[in-house]
Amino acid sequence: MDHRRPPLAPPCRTLPEFVRHWALTTPDRRAFTFVDHPAPDSRGVHRTLTWRRLDVRVRALAARLAEEAEPGARVALLCPQGPEYVTGFLAALAAGMVAVPLYPPGLPGHADRLAGVLADAAPAVVVTTSRSLEEVRDFCEHVPVRVVAADQVPDARADDRYPLAADSDTTAYLQYTSGSTRAPAGVEITHGNVVANARQALSAYGADTHPVTCVGWLPLYHDMGLVLSVAAPVTRGLMSVIMDPAAFLHQPVRWLRLLAAHPRVVSAAPNFAYDYCVSAVTDAQRAELRLEDVAALINGSEPVRPGTVDRFQAAFGAQGLPPDSHCPSYGLAEATVFVSAARPGEPLRRFALDRDALATGKALPARPDDPRAVLLAGCGAPAGQRLRIVDPVTRAVLSEGEVGEIWVQGPNVGRGYWKRTEDSRRVFGAEPADPAAGPGAWLRTGDLGTVLERQLVVTGRLKDLIVVDGRNHYPQDIEATVQDAHPAVRRDRLAAFSVPGAAGERVVVVAEHARTTELTGIDLPALVGAVRGAVSARHGLRLADVVVVPPGTVPRTSSGKVSRALTRARYTEGAYERAGVAE
Repeated sequence: MDHRRPPLAPPCRTLPEFVRHWALTTPDRRAFTFVDHPAPDSRGVHRTLTWRRLDVRVRALAARLAEEAEPGARVALLCPQGPEYVTGFLAALAAGMVAVPLYPPGLPGHADRLAGVLADAAPAVVVTTSRSLEEVRDFCEHVPVRVVAADQVPDARADDRYPLAADSDTTAYLQYTSGSTRAPAGVEITHGNVVANARQALSAYGADTHPVTCVGWLPLYHDMGLVLSVAAPVTRGLMSVIMDPAAFLHQPVRWLRLLAAHPRVVSAAPNFAYDYCVSAVTDAQRAELRLEDVAALINGSEPVRPGTVDRFQAAFGAQGLPPDSHCPSYGLAEATVFVSAARPGEPLRRFALDRDALATGKALPARPDDPRAVLLAGCGAPAGQRLRIVDPVTRAVLSEGEVGEIWVQGPNVGRGYWKRTEDSRRVFGAEPADPAAGPGAWLRTGDLGTVLERQLVVTGRLKDLIVVDGRNHYPQDIEATVQDAHPAVRRDRLAAFSVPGAAGERVVVVAEHARTTELTGIDLPALVGAVRGAVSARHGLRLADVVVVPPGTVPRTSSGKVSRALTRARYTEGAYERAGVAE
């Protein structure tokens, strides 16, 4: 195993410049390793690119792209997770074009979104692989684009002119939002934004002073996957180990094996993935793991639940997993990705908050064992950025312990939304009412939170907030109550939302049932009764409707989160069969 410390990162302006630097200074050091699992019992087939080899592939593909389009043109990445995705992304940047990280047409349930994004971005070129070439050509049959298979471009095309010199303020790529609360919009991320955010993330997780290995299965079209598995290691000259998300979903132990196989690992996953590992990894699989060298496990869910951390640590602590490796974090595409993070080596910060006080916008302490307490994890301090909690209506800066909208300012904040001038002005050009908050424009995140003991505590999303009789209710709190109320409710596959009614807002829950049972085998009246009773007792809410649907029915965003907005739309359109009806 290569334990040598990489040299200090130079002051490059773009990711391709970093690639060129490492290729010249550490040509034989491993840059990216891609782990394929061709069979169910496969323990992984590794393919590795050194920095020299990566540089050759990037320059060859950049030269090929330059034949198809001019600098500034959009290049859509419709590649499977693998080396072609990384080289295609970096080649687009090296050629002075604007990358659009996407996915092949075969990704289940996302064809409509893919078509919408392609129409919005209007790329001149699509990059894919030989394996996906036919389906991509079929999908793009009526789209005026040229399709290039990255793995069909020979090394001989490498051109020493690349990478082109690019200004830090030039747009590097369009990061389309996941669409959890609105239609996807392309955030313009500049070269300066992504380099700044990569450095912020490296600093937050201790990777700026110590060598680490980045291990990830998150999709590279998602902001966290792209920055953690590509931008950060390229900026620091670190090795990145990447596997396909589907391989993780089929056997989550594959991710844990990679964590165990590399030195000082930094990795990331959402809440559901940690709980999935706890439930799906067998005792025999667990016994073979050695996790002593895990440096940081990032959880970027909103909000992060301490219970998820506790369950994962209880399941894998005996394998040597350091209890201080858990790093609850907060970020969003509009800020490239990383905003705030708990630091590795520090104990998890836990906050038990009074649910009734939260409903009025106050974060007041409660006893952790109080059934009406909301348990949340602190997401640390901002990483090289400024953060304020602001009243979303008056724009007044709020004090510690008051709940408001999270506003962010920093060199990682994107320049705006692609072709959406008014939305860009409203979201990226906010100004607090109090000039003392600091000069310049601020990013309105649309997320709610507070600051307690110098820790950011994320409480929910502004657009998802359920307001009944003047009281605020966070949908994720209701969802947590519902999934604990009956064993047949599938965890993290349900949505709570409100719909208009004759007497005010009506609260609805749409939940998938567990895969271990059939709908016909569930006592639906008992399930609905248990759910209604639990929500009534804990939240003081009467559910107007409880809908139980088959696994895979509740829609998710491209990043894997449940889309409450789309679930609400489908419910109002009558797409779901009612399992419980309002009395």
